[in-house]
This record gives sequence, C-alpha cells and structure tokens, in this order.
Amino acid sequence: MTYIVNGKSFDEEPGPGQCLRTFLRSLGHHGVKKGCDAGDCGACTVWLDGSPVHSCITPAFRAEGHEVTTIEGLGSPGQLHPMQRQFHDAPGFQCGFCTPGMIMTSATFTEAQKADLPRALKGNLCRCTGYRAIEDAVNGVVGVETAAPGRAVGTSVGAPAGAEVVTGRAEFTMDTDIEGLLHLKVVHSPHAHARIVSIDKTAALAVPGVHRVYTWQDVPRRRYSTAIHTDHLVDPDDTYILDDTVRFVGQRVAAVVADTVGAAEEGCRRVEVEYEELPAVFDPEAAMADGAPQLHCTDDPFVRDAVHNTLLEIHSHVGDVDAGFAEADVIHEGTYSSPRVQHAHLETHGSIAWVENGRLNVRTSSQSPSIAKVKLAHLFALRPDQLRVFCKRVGGGFGGKQEVISEDLAALAALDTGRPVCFEYTREEEFTTASPRHPMTLTVKLGAKADGTLTAFQVRNVSNTGAYGNHGGETLYAGGAAVMIYRCPNKKYDGFSVYTNTVPSGALRGYGMTQPAFAVESAMDELARALHLDPLELRRRNIVRPGEPLVATHDGPDDVVFNEDGLGKCIDLVEHAMARAVDEPPPGAGWLVGSGVASSLHETAPPTEHVSEAWVTLGDDLVYELAVGTVEFGEGTSTAHVQIAANQLGTTPSRIRLVQSDTDRTGFDTGAFASAGLFVAGNAVLRAANAVRDRILEFAAAHTGVHVVMCSMGDGEVVCGDQHVPLAGLVALARARGIRFTAARKAYGSPRSVVSNTQGFKIAVHQVTGEIRILYSVHATDAAVVVNPAQVRGQVEGGVAQGIGFTLTENHQLDAGGAMVNPNLRNYRIPTFADIPRTELLLVSSADSFGPMGSKGMAECCINPVAPALANALHDATGVRYRALPLTPERIYHRLRDNRSIRTA
Repeated sequence: MTYIVNGKSFDEEPGPGQCLRTFLRSLGHHGVKKGCDAGDCGACTVWLDGSPVHSCITPAFRAEGHEVTTIEGLGSPGQLHPMQRQFHDAPGFQCGFCTPGMIMTSATFTEAQKADLPRALKGNLCRCTGYRAIEDAVNGVVGVETAAPGRAVGTSVGAPAGAEVVTGRAEFTMDTDIEGLLHLKVVHSPHAHARIVSIDKTAALAVPGVHRVYTWQDVPRRRYSTAIHTDHLVDPDDTYILDDTVRFVGQRVAAVVADTVGAAEEGCRRVEVEYEELPAVFDPEAAMADGAPQLHCTDDPFVRDAVHNTLLEIHSHVGDVDAGFAEADVIHEGTYSSPRVQHAHLETHGSIAWVENGRLNVRTSSQSPSIAKVKLAHLFALRPDQLRVFCKRVGGGFGGKQEVISEDLAALAALDTGRPVCFEYTREEEFTTASPRHPMTLTVKLGAKADGTLTAFQVRNVSNTGAYGNHGGETLYAGGAAVMIYRCPNKKYDGFSVYTNTVPSGALRGYGMTQPAFAVESAMDELARALHLDPLELRRRNIVRPGEPLVATHDGPDDVVFNEDGLGKCIDLVEHAMARAVDEPPPGAGWLVGSGVASSLHETAPPTEHVSEAWVTLGDDLVYELAVGTVEFGEGTSTAHVQIAANQLGTTPSRIRLVQSDTDRTGFDTGAFASAGLFVAGNAVLRAANAVRDRILEFAAAHTGVHVVMCSMGDGEVVCGDQHVPLAGLVALARARGIRFTAARKAYGSPRSVVSNTQGFKIAVHQVTGEIRILYSVHATDAAVVVNPAQVRGQVEGGVAQGIGFTLTENHQLDAGGAMVNPNLRNYRIPTFADIPRTELLLVSSADSFGPMGSKGMAECCINPVAPALANALHDATGVRYRALPLTPERIYHRLRDNRSIRTA
C-alpha cells in the first residue's frame, strides 16, 4: 500500500484493523498523540488531504493514496507555520500535549470558523489552559516578551521548549522508539471485593508473542504506598504490587507481557481467575458502622481502626464550641458533598523500563522521579546506584502523577525479562484505576453574633479514601485550610479518612482544600443571608488579618508566616469588579440572574518535608547549565527557573541550558506539587545562581584588582569598575587554574507563606432547563512578585476552568457494584472551549513570601474558591441552595420545579 506522509511517498502495510494514529507513530511521527483513542479529545488530529481528522478513529487503510500531514510536516523549529508561530507567541499552551492537535485543527480555520471558536474547536480538548490562551493564539494575539539581560523576572518570556512543543518535536514519555520493546497489559478485577482462589496462566502463555504472566505470587511481597511525599511515613503502606485480595473494581490482578499490545491484551483475556467474592461497602458512613465489611487486616500498623475501616481520624478543637454556639444570635448548619473528580490529563500514565549495563532505567510520566526512584529501590531491593528514573516532558499532572502506579510493573518485567518493557494506561484505565479527587461530605455548623462576629466554627469531614490510603491522611489534614481562613475563638474539626471498596483516591489540584472550601464558603454565604448581611461584608468582618495566628486544627506553633492582608485586598478587588460588570441575561424568557463570591487561603508549600537541589555551571560555550529535578508538565516551573537564573546571572534566558527531571543528571527534588516547584525548587535555583555569580565576581575582582563590590554581571562579560572583562577570557583563565564556576544549593519548604484567592461569578440560570451560563468571571490573587505574568494568568485561567468542570459537569459515577459507568472523556465531560468564559485576573501586589525573589506559587490554589462562588451565585439567582456537586441541569431543574420560592424572571 502506498502512503504519502508529510510529502514523502512510501510503501507500507498497516496491521489488520490498525488505526491511523498508531500507524503514524510506528513510522516515527510522535507529534500524533494519544489522549483517548475514541475521537473525543483531538490530540491525534492530522490532515487527510488538507482536512483535519481524528487519526485514532480513522482506519489506516483509508489514508492509502491520500496526502497525510502531521504536525511535524507543518513546520520546523527554524521555519514555523504561521499557526505554529501564533501558538508559540501567544503562548497558546501549557503542558503542550494537546497542542499539535489544536494547531492542526486551527490551521485550517476560515475567518467564519475563527469567529465561532466554540463550535470550531468542539473536537479538541485542553485540560491546562482554560482555552483563553488558545483563543489568543488562533487570533494572533502576542503575549511572549523578550527579556533584557538580567531583567528576566517580571517578563512574559516564552517556555524554553516552546518551538519544540508547537512543532510536535517535544518528547513526551511515550515518544521514543526502542528496539525489542515488549508491552505490558493488566487483568483488572471485575469485583469490588474478592479473594483470589486461583489464577491459571496456561491459556495466556499459549498466545503467540506472550512472554510472561505475573500474579501476586510472582512479585516482591513488600508493602508500600503509591503516594509520593518526601516523608513516606505520612502515607500508609497498605498496598502490594499485586495482591491476592482485590478491594475495588479495576484493581490489578495479573500482568501480561508480550511482543505487541494486541498480544498482551489477548493474553489478558485468556487469564483464568477464580474469585471468592466478599461483601463490599461503598459509602464511608456505612463503612464506619459496626458490622461493615472489613477491607484491611486488624494487624496493619498503618490503619487506625481496621474494624471500622478508618485509616485516620482527626479530632481537634480550640476554645469551646458549645459555649460559642450558646452565645450566638444566629446558628447555621448544613451538609455539603462533592464527588470523585478525575484529573483527565491528556497524557495517560505510562512508563518504559529497561536494563542497561546492569542498571534499571525507568522513563516515566511522573511528578517526582526522585521519590519514584526511592520507592522502586525499596520494592526491588536495589541500591540507589543501580537505578535511574527520569522524565521527558509530561502531558499534564494536576496531582494525578504524584503516584507510583505504572513504574512498578514495567520495572518488574524489565528486570525479569532483560528486555525493555512499556506499560501505558488506556483512557478507561485512567478513570477506573488511577486516583481521583477524594469524595468528601462535610457538615459545617457556624454561630455568629448579630453583627456577624463568629462565635463558633465546627466542621465534620468524612473523606472517602477508597480501597487504599494513598494521600488519605494528608488530604484530610489539608482541609483545615478552609477553617483557618476565619477568626473564631471556638473551633472544632473532626475528620475521618475512610476505606471503601472503590477506586483509591489521591492528589488533585487543591489537595484536600477544594471540597472543604466548597462547604465552608457555601455555609458562610448562607450564614450571611440569615444575618441579613452582605456575604462579602461578613467575610471582611471575620477573615484573619496580618499578624494573627492561622488556627485550623490546632493552636500550636507552625512555620507559616502571614504578614499582610492579601485576602482583604482580594475581596475588595473582586467586589469592585463585580459592581462594574454587566449581568444581562441571554436572550429569551426564563432566565434568572445572580452573583456569588468565595475566598480561600493556601499555604505556599506542603507541611511535610519538601526539598530541592539545583546545580548551576558556566560552560566553556558561555552557556549556563541549570540542573534541577523538577518536572515540567504545564505548571511553568521550567520557564520560571530559567528566568530566575538568567536574572541573577545578568544574562538572558537564551543563555540558560536547562537539564531537568533525571536522577542521574540532577539533584534530589521532592516533586512538582503543592506549588513547591516555584516556591522550593525556585529558591534552590536562586541560591545556586547567586553562588555561581558570586564566584565569578570574586574571580574577576581578583583578576582586575578591583574590589568585588565594584563588580557586576553583564551579558557575556563582567564589569569591574570601568573595565569590561569578557566572560570567555575569565572562563579560559579559570580553566587554566583548575577552577570551575559551578555550585549546588538546596532549599526547603520552610518557612512558608500563604496565597489568598477570591473568585466572583455572575451567572444566568434557566428555570426550565436548569442550564447555567456564566456571564462574568473574575479572580483576584495576591501573587506577590510575578515571575512571568503570562504564566500566572494561564495558571489561574486553567485552575478556574478545572473548577468549573468540578462544579458543573464532572462526576465519577459508579453502579451498584462499584464499577464506573462513564469511563471515557465523552461521558465524563470535562469542559470544552464553549463551556469556559474568559476570566478577568486581578493581581494584588504583595511581598511577604519566602519564595524566590518574593514570588509565590500560583498553580494549586486558584481552583479552591470556584465551586462555592458558583453555588452561591446559583442560590442568589434562584433562592434555592444546592449543597451537592456537580450542579448539573437535571439537579437544578428538579429542585427548581419542586421549590415554591422560585423567583420570577
């Protein structure tokens, strides 16, 4: 069969039933991405005779004799296609995994299609950007700026890998060709709770191409937690690589390794498993009751109360809440619930492992290769020098890749077979086996004086950690941030992290604070209305102020320093913006209009130990090599790190060569989560860059005889008094003396500061259909010193977009047996371009942070106030309070229909 790909003709025979996506990737066109293999996301978009098609649902044979164009054929880094240039200069991407498909679609648009992007881009999904940056790119809006030497911080410089991203040449985890690669697929449990009686591998091993079948009897019997933290003791070691008991539908039962994906899948179908079904429990309240089915053994030292399926309990108080309620003039109590939410990063989990020169190498999609290495060394009894873990560019994370869930099986098979092994999740496996946001049910009880002063603040939080406890304890503790935002002499917090026979919950943007923020901020809104106070005024009267203790679950000392009123300023900015915003309803009858606000506080690093090490070296080519372990997956830390280094070294970002996320080539780094990629790793970069700068200046001062205080860095030179000394000469002179300009520095996540956020919405609600349309969105945050304005805006817009999905459309739905019924992007329904409004971003100038150069990480916290702000706006419009997410049209319609207090339009 004859194919023409990117202008080159060749003869090739695709496999029977092979789709165009896998065919093109087998030919080395790795810019064609896999996001869904169902025609839902558009990451695989290519041109067929100039028209965009989803190659994952296009049979390869249909391209015979036609011209196929991939992102690589559209342009190159040195000669960008106009649309690639526009995405580069906007910038129109964050992680960049969806970008090739976005560009291939957008490059075909007519002017009419550009004028109707909600329709024109309906087949392309982005989980990172919130779509505003993509709209700017399509319309040719330029946001990237050029930084002057030593002036990079505060400038919207482009990402170091920008040209590679927009041309499809940036390497993601699976973008490699390895000779002799084997493929691993997994047999998943059909039962929510069962004991494995026997597993027969015979038929599976008889499948041509199958090399191995692994069961629980074939793997190291070592307990561990899939969760990633520097201090592993904060997570329970309640998991095995493979187990003889399954505790949720989808749990790994066996792994099949074969020459091809197809052979491995057929081998999985032929593995015969006999189960003894056990009673299951899906509701955490029921799981804590006497006589409930027990998931874990009573002798597990990491489980607080195995009989009642309780991983962890928190019981803390400050003051006397009973006395506080006794003196209250108004008491409000309500119960609020939020469901599982999937990360839906377009790059699924995956790892490739191989043994080379006696060392295990693991190339993986992870937010922390350093800790993944520690866990793998533990599981397989390897010394640190026997193991390398590294990442290329990662296609989104949002906390979902703060786990070790693909690396272990790939490593096991590579060590056993001696061959390279690939384990790549399907989209369905992401939904059914990866770790979603914890479902939480919170009861909030508030007491206040008539003037709005809080007298009592009580929260009961029941968190469904699922079958295993990864992140279960830490997210429960994190919920205290929603309590510390308000002053109150009497506080009580009771938290329960509970095992159930459902998919294990994990880390997701907001990390245990998003759900409590929804509950507390909704309750504050309800309390304000009961007091006949403006909701913003009630917040002003009770928010913590600079110098006051941040009291949540205890009143003991901590390392958080809170020195300025960022939260009060955020509230003021949003109030003024909401007052001037237009809130006219859409055309037609039946629309109700309302507005809502909510706020949140977020600590700038996690309370558990977080550490990062950076190395800076001036090379003979006069380029500074910056080595830092932080992974880039769209959070923008790579760009910020380069900017910080360039700023301190008096040069431009183009003269910083970044080496990252490779345990062989970088120092230890806890990982890119909880905004620590900027706050902690950024400080390490700052200190290492300053150390190299000081060494260069000291050497130049000694060379010129000028006092060091009279010396400063220039671009490619050092200025000592009135002498301009070229760096090239200094480097050569230093080399001759055996001196290198290099330094390593570490930074830790302590002391910490706080970030404040306030979100406001104006919405229209249709009282017949229950449809919500967002008329206006505004978000204020105290960003402190902004390293890269375009990136800060992008992170906030992306966080707000994810928050809108969490609030309105996304729901991980289970059937009566605990199986997910909507394990695909089409039915799970993350937001599309048409669903997300443009958000006005308002920045509060502040400088109390301990982050590098006074900056604060912004990627995590912006999602937290979104859900309550929308829920408060919905109540304002309808007079009906909705306390359970998501706020789907069906739920809204039924409540409006049944409620007699509906406002008339």
